[in-house]
Amino acid sequence: MKFQLFSQVALREDIPELNLMKGSIGTIVECYSASDKQENGYSLEGLIPQDTVEVSESQIEAITSSVSPVHTAR
Repeated sequence: MKFQLFSQVALREDIPELNLMKGSIGTIVECYSASDKQENGYSLEGLIPQDTVEVSESQIEAITSSVSPVHTAR
């Protein structure tokens, strides 16, 4: 599995049937191992209230932090 349980990820593409937009952020709550030629799958929470969304590995990406450390004067 490329992504860890309980990590936050962003959608790489729109999912129009669920009204979800690229960049929407969810939390991985379950992982599904791929069989033969299929992709790994994941269940995400936080995209739809009180429900999970199932996605394939190619539909999500890791969230990278662009926050730089804060320097304080002494």
